[in-house]
Amino acid sequence: GTTVEDMNQIRSQTRHVMGFSAQDGSSGDPSPVTAYGVFRGLEAAAEFRLGRRDLAGLRVAVQGIGHVGYQLCKYLHAAGAKLIVSDIQRDAVARAEAEFGAEIAPGTKIYEQDVDIYSPCALGGDLNQRTIPHLKARIVAGAANNQLERAQDGADLAARGILYAPDYVINAGGVINLSYERDSGYDREQAMTHTARIYDMAMEIFGRAAHESRPTSEIADAMAEELLAGG
Repeated sequence: GTTVEDMNQIRSQTRHVMGFSAQDGSSGDPSPVTAYGVFRGLEAAAEFRLGRRDLAGLRVAVQGIGHVGYQLCKYLHAAGAKLIVSDIQRDAVARAEAEFGAEIAPGTKIYEQDVDIYSPCALGGDLNQRTIPHLKARIVAGAANNQLERAQDGADLAARGILYAPDYVINAGGVINLSYERDSGYDREQAMTHTARIYDMAMEIFGRAAHESRPTSEIADAMAEELLAGG
């Protein structure tokens, strides 16, 4: 891993390095902020698709209980959601079972769980021709990067009536968090306030997708391109 000496050497050459130890004046581990953004995305999806203003009693299947997945489980548990978890690391699922009362789904059985929300928080390409037909959830919203194996997979989710919260929209909290290190010193409260607005962005995407009868993945890409084109 990167040592303190390594970071000091890097910082002596460039100021464009962020996300190192909080003890060295940075924000430290960004995973809690990333997880908070994903949680806000889940809240938006639950309101839009299920008409729920809270997550209490909803069943959520979380695949991957790493740094972000674990923090997401903390938010979900505190909100009263019922958790079903899966991870290749036995210690990770045992921890979720002990701390959150989570059920454990072995391996690929996580896709088949009778849940309201499926939350992929492990590797990319998790949503594909092999897994989508097995999903029983009405919502897919998670922290993993590059969740769609193909662009068509977003359309396949929509065709099945599953609301997909685009990954790079709701997992942006970590990058948002780092952006608050750039100016007058890191401000955690401002970073969290900004990250909370992921809810509003997700709702805008969901609404536009419904209005235009297009997959949310296509809408998110179109909106990103519009922002880039506008400078």
